[in-house]
Amino acid sequence: MIVNVSEAKTNLSKLIEMAYHGEEVIIAKNNLPLVELVAHKPKEKRKLGLLAGQINIPDDFLDEDEEIISMFYGDSS
Repeated sequence: MIVNVSEAKTNLSKLIEMAYHGEEVIIAKNNLPLVELVAHKPKEKRKLGLLAGQINIPDDFLDEDEEIISMFYGDSS
């Protein structure tokens, strides 16, 4: 499907949906094809664990700190 820029502006959501579902969508200016609207395909999968071994999380990371608790809630005594 070839559409002019003005029509593409008006119907962008519809055109995106069409391209996402595999239809060929070409945007033209003055009936001269300029760009093709295509669905995005990631180049590669995300790599997990890029910082493995570079960050040290202390064993007591999740332990409660009495000083911080007293700052938030005041003294419980």
